Amino acid sequence: MDSITHREMRNNSAEVLRRVEAGESLQVSNHGRPAALIVPVGNDPLDASIAAGTARAARTSVASIATIRRTTATMSSAAIIEDVRGRW
Repeated sequence: MDSITHREMRNNSAEVLRRVEAGESLQVSNHGRPAALIVPVGNDPLDASIAAGTARAARTSVASIATIRRTTATMSSAAIIEDVRGRW
């Protein structure tokens, strides 16, 4: 993925849009730091973020969350928080 500066994006907006419409994803930096990703419509922004290194793919599937067993607490949330904070 190519990186462009905020100034390049501003001064060459037509060219930037042509590149993105052609399927290219661009990372925009501001003062040397990544500030935005410009991706073609229909592309998954998460995929672009993973490609740019600004996000990480999930290690397990969402379906694995369904295997977490629910339980009922014997204390209220407020009591648990007070216990954790040491107010007793």
